[in-house]
Amino acid sequence: MSRHEPPTLIQAMTRGLRGKCPHCNEGALYWRYLKVEPRCQACGHDLAQYPADDGPAYFTILIVGHLLVAPLLFFPIIWQAPTAIMVPATLIPLAGATLALLPRIKGAFIGLLYILRVKERDAHLHTADMAD
Repeated sequence: MSRHEPPTLIQAMTRGLRGKCPHCNEGALYWRYLKVEPRCQACGHDLAQYPADDGPAYFTILIVGHLLVAPLLFFPIIWQAPTAIMVPATLIPLAGATLALLPRIKGAFIGLLYILRVKERDAHLHTADMAD
């Protein structure tokens, strides 16, 4: 792919999922666990302009809650085992899955915002003026 050819939706989201810049796929997206690099170190793209506020957390909860927790409830061992054993035995892996998924989902979300060209400075377009 040419360096000047814009990525497709799937490419941008996959780049973010892998923690790479959705623009160039070379620079790191994060400088800490969930802290987005202000600018891509490889191409200079402004990564801080994408408002990935609560969206990634909602999608992470949706995935962990519906795809991991809900199926567990169908197994009788969850209900029959002692609470002192089952609570840590389920919460620790679920917390680990949540912490592992959150930066990946946030990266994919930033890739989506990049393709849709949703930027922090456009927030006024999405809020209603309630003063009128």
